[in-house]
Amino acid sequence: MKGVRNIYHHSYTLSFLLVFLVMILFRPAFSINTLSPTESLTISSNRTLVSPGDVFELGFFRTNSRWYLGMWYKKVSERTYVWVANRDNPISNSIGSLKILGNNLVLRGNSNKSVWSTNITRRNERSLVLAELLGNGNFVMRDSNNKDASEYLWQSFDYPTDTLLPEMKLGFQPKTGLNRFLTSWRSSDDPSSGDFSYKLEAQRLPEFYLWNKELFRVHRSGPWNGIRFSGIPEDQKLSYMVYNFTENSEEVAYTFLLTNSSIYSRLIVSSEGYIERQTWNPTLGMWNVFWSFPLDSQCESYRMCGPYSYCDVNTSPVCNCIQGFNPSNVEQWDLRSWSGGCIRRTRVSCSGDGFTRMKNMKLPETTMATVDRSIGVKECEKKCLSDCNCTAFANADIRNGGTGCVIWTGRLDDMRNYVADHGQDLYVRLAAADLVKKRNADGKIISSTVAVSVLLLLIMFCLWKRKQKRAKASATSIANRQRNQNLSMNGMVLLSKREFSVKNKIEELELPLIELEAVVKATDNFSNCNKLGQGGFGIVYKGRLLDGQEIAVKRLSETSVQGTDEFMNEVTLIARLQHINLVQILGCCIEADEKMLIYEYLENLSLDSYLFGKTQRSKLNWKERFDITNGVARGLLYLHQDSRFRIIHRDLKVSNILLDKNMIPKISDFGMARIFARDETEANTMKVVGTYGYMSPEYAMNGIFSEKSDVFSFGVIVLEIVTGKRNRGYNFLSYAWSHWKEGRTLELVDPVIVDSSLPSTFQPEEVLKCIQIGLLCVQELAEHRPTMSSVVWMLGSEATEIPHPKPPGCCIGRSPYELEPSSSRQCDEDESWTVNQYTCSVIDAR
Repeated sequence: MKGVRNIYHHSYTLSFLLVFLVMILFRPAFSINTLSPTESLTISSNRTLVSPGDVFELGFFRTNSRWYLGMWYKKVSERTYVWVANRDNPISNSIGSLKILGNNLVLRGNSNKSVWSTNITRRNERSLVLAELLGNGNFVMRDSNNKDASEYLWQSFDYPTDTLLPEMKLGFQPKTGLNRFLTSWRSSDDPSSGDFSYKLEAQRLPEFYLWNKELFRVHRSGPWNGIRFSGIPEDQKLSYMVYNFTENSEEVAYTFLLTNSSIYSRLIVSSEGYIERQTWNPTLGMWNVFWSFPLDSQCESYRMCGPYSYCDVNTSPVCNCIQGFNPSNVEQWDLRSWSGGCIRRTRVSCSGDGFTRMKNMKLPETTMATVDRSIGVKECEKKCLSDCNCTAFANADIRNGGTGCVIWTGRLDDMRNYVADHGQDLYVRLAAADLVKKRNADGKIISSTVAVSVLLLLIMFCLWKRKQKRAKASATSIANRQRNQNLSMNGMVLLSKREFSVKNKIEELELPLIELEAVVKATDNFSNCNKLGQGGFGIVYKGRLLDGQEIAVKRLSETSVQGTDEFMNEVTLIARLQHINLVQILGCCIEADEKMLIYEYLENLSLDSYLFGKTQRSKLNWKERFDITNGVARGLLYLHQDSRFRIIHRDLKVSNILLDKNMIPKISDFGMARIFARDETEANTMKVVGTYGYMSPEYAMNGIFSEKSDVFSFGVIVLEIVTGKRNRGYNFLSYAWSHWKEGRTLELVDPVIVDSSLPSTFQPEEVLKCIQIGLLCVQELAEHRPTMSSVVWMLGSEATEIPHPKPPGCCIGRSPYELEPSSSRQCDEDESWTVNQYTCSVIDAR
């Protein structure tokens, strides 16, 4: 019996050991989030750590034949990395391991050499050290008996790469010297440190700056105003997000929290130099970009307009002197060279001065500002008046009616004006004489406004009487027409022509009017999950009508820079145009102060997401790029020559080229387009609209536009398609030109399309032809550029001899990366810069 017991005992022990060994051997099958000193992660084992809730996963990944230790979202279908340990020291082969050695986590690669370490110098030697991946994505080192966050030995949140996650902080600790900031990837498939960084600067009133190569400021966030950074008004529009800014002796830091744990949201600095707020859309399987800076708007460039001036996208030119100031160089200002800024009309004194109030402003750069949070706006005004060097003041915090005091004692730089409810009040000091002039000017404006209002009322009354007379005479015919037109299908209802003048025009085009209720249902009440994109006009949503048809809804926002005229212009043009390479409009909605255009839904969204997106680029081979180039060319030829009208688009860019399920390109966004008479060759405007970087020199500088303006934009697009690089509006064209001139043209090609995995699609002859055509299209003088009919012919013919291009037009913007006023390099206004021996005169035409 005793022997039986012993056998049973040994059998039980053996079974227990076997189960234990199986658990150890097959541990990767479980969601394990800790690493002990007896364990390791290796490339060969493919083992990972998974955070509680399965949100984040940490392990090894490979790109460009190099191995990295990083972290990504586990449940996001598009592999999205949020942190990389050895970003600048990759492992060249599949021999790599992560272990706890002594006090530190150590990553070893070739020849067992250390390539990354946590470099911990303090810890309790008597306790066990663990590495743990937390539910919020923070990878930490801690003592096994202490889970207090304040006692972490090391944490990845202190060393971010290009991504800010919820609960993660950006900013600095004055006592320890720790500075947390974001640095972009080198490219979409290279996680090494890129050119762009996003840092909180330790000034009197801290602000974020986007830097290029640690040398040039690209964008400034504006100071924190208690709710948001004054230069990023879009950052307060998400109901499920809470923002927090801390400023005390211990730290100055910014973070954000999510109130809905099922939503994934992040802030990134892209390799192209954009700061983006992104939220994952599981329905569409993509990241929605809620805002992106700098935008296409020229007002986003750092120090765009020079001192004592401000930028306003709703004015032409966009740069404006502050009341009481004049351009420092009138000739340069008229040529749209604004970097010299403005100067005072009348010198201020220490007595008799006052202030002009500027509403909805992004506050000036705070380098020369002082802050006193103990006083209000009235005391702040007195304090400014008592200081002869004070140039302006504002509230430090806009909550509770405004508190705190910010005073500027130097020049005022990098300001812009927003629409209502954005920005804040800024009070700029003026001499008494200029205050009198301002009051007189305001009085004249009021008098003129009253007179115009009375005149308008009389005109409206006369029109109303005329309308009543006509309505009475034709009541019967109108009633019959209304009965015939009151048709409904999938929410599309043709309404009376007499409701609004805008609806009258739409009905004349026989374009269906869609009821607001139907649009609300189709978009799930304009849910963020259905958001496709955002521009100056507002937001585009995906929707589904009752019969299952998918639609794209372009919703004009109340604060849109695109007004009713542009809205009607787009409706009028696109409703009359039919071409395979133009987006098709299905209807529109004008109801309850809403203005919306309903388009066909295009599954593959816009071309820019493929050319510049991290994961999408590899999906676009050369054949598809060449077909897209041809399609855009044919669509533009139709606008210029083959349609019932001659249309000049004026805002052609890759984000306005949409792709259907078959990757057929369709030109969209006709809000800025203009109709030309058949005998009209060009036109002139005082209001330059469009996107800088795609604008031709003659349009950006002098407001002259024609077919050749669109040809220039097309040329930029062609070069972007071939190179996979975004035209930042600076030396991109010169870079392409110099490579072509020196016989190094193929060096321009996006490496993705010459990858060995796509050998059958890459055609060097076609690529060279496209680059040469692109350069022909961006030549400086409009008369040197080809027509679109010639472009289509050159693209489609193998035998055609293509002319040699002349140098491109480079006067489409001065680079803040290259000409930075605050840098040690001082530049004249008409300075030239050289790229590979090609000199291009810089004309500041942003």
